[in-house]
Amino acid sequence: MITWMYWTPEVAIFFACIAVMLAGMTVWEIRSPTVERKGFLPIATTRGDRLFIGLLTAAYLNLAWVGVSAEGASAWPGFAISMLVLAVIMWKG
Repeated sequence: MITWMYWTPEVAIFFACIAVMLAGMTVWEIRSPTVERKGFLPIATTRGDRLFIGLLTAAYLNLAWVGVSAEGASAWPGFAISMLVLAVIMWKG
């Protein structure tokens, strides 16, 4: 079914984290609706906006890491960097 993709533990954990974040944000939004605010991003954003922007950024950082790292190198540093950037965007974006 999903054999078209090379599933490493890092890739599986990355996608699992995305699923957990989406579920958590859904519950958070239901319990406490968000208001727009202005952070370092050039637009006023809600939590959902920042999550979307952060997930796109994290995905591109992971792809960049895979593209520039040596063949057979660990994907964990790219994962860690992308999650850190996502956290900063969610917190201060």
